[in-house]
Amino acid sequence: MDKLKVAVIGCGSIARHRHLLEYQANSEVVITAVCDIVQERADEMAERYHAKAYTDYEELLQNEDVDAVSICVPNYLHAPVSIAALNAKKNVLCEKPMATSREEAEDMIKAAKKHNRKLMIAHNQRFVPSHQKAKELIASGAIGKIYSFRTTFGHGGPEGWSADGRDSWFFEKDKAFIGAMGDLGVHKADLIRYLLGEEFTNVAAFVETSAKGDTDVDDNAVCILKSESGVIGTLVASWAYNAKEDNSTIIYGENAILRLEEHPMYSLVAQYKNGDVVNYELGEIQTNESGGQTTTHVIDHFVQSILEDKEPLVTGEEGKKSLEIILSAIESSELNKISNVRG
Repeated sequence: MDKLKVAVIGCGSIARHRHLLEYQANSEVVITAVCDIVQERADEMAERYHAKAYTDYEELLQNEDVDAVSICVPNYLHAPVSIAALNAKKNVLCEKPMATSREEAEDMIKAAKKHNRKLMIAHNQRFVPSHQKAKELIASGAIGKIYSFRTTFGHGGPEGWSADGRDSWFFEKDKAFIGAMGDLGVHKADLIRYLLGEEFTNVAAFVETSAKGDTDVDDNAVCILKSESGVIGTLVASWAYNAKEDNSTIIYGENAILRLEEHPMYSLVAQYKNGDVVNYELGEIQTNESGGQTTTHVIDHFVQSILEDKEPLVTGEEGKKSLEIILSAIESSELNKISNVRG
């Protein structure tokens, strides 16, 4: 079978350090085109990956006979560029958050269905070994009834990683829509839904701009979530963890506590109420601090879903459900009330 032809739209850090590297490492793929509004970036990536450079994504979609496209552009462009690619009958892998509104997310899902193409959202937390093992333990009943959780994702902010540093679109509300909640919080919203295997019904949140100057996007958020079965817990997203990244989750169950990505050596620690402790060495979660996330398995899964004609693990519908939690958190903070999460 011929290799899958892919294009990457947006050549910033997320494309450079994840998408392009992981496509290149996949033997089923050939990168044929790249696009960025900054000519120099497009040219640099085109030369590196022996692809054709574009500065206009519509021109790329019209001229290139590609099977799949990665959308690595600022948040406000996720929906329009994804929809354009789907309408051009390309399979789409879109970075998170998938859209800036419920309506945009729904339009993306409709476009994928209309043209019978895959739409996957790049929520990489589902592919972390410790998270997959924790889900297995919870689903098996070994942990018993789940009572509560704490999930956190924080680091010093995108200026340390983004291609444009402090001048990045991450700090411009008209382009980013939301800050730490869209960058990090939506990952944890997706993770906790994945781990528990159920949806959330209510959110109470404080979403603030307190750590960064000269910006109107959020950089610190604390949310209380309640699931349909009554599980309550906290979700924290922050760009103010300046000393060290925190990407940990704790699940409090009837029979055990699961500690994910908290221990320096063991990626999962299961502490049972009878005194037993099981330490799992499953490989540390990748971070931006330690050379980047170059083996997230997101790309491989996306490619495999196309080749085998299977629904990806994180469909557009799944992406929208995780986005709903974040939108409800923003609403809760703005209106100073508990918000209901829409289905």
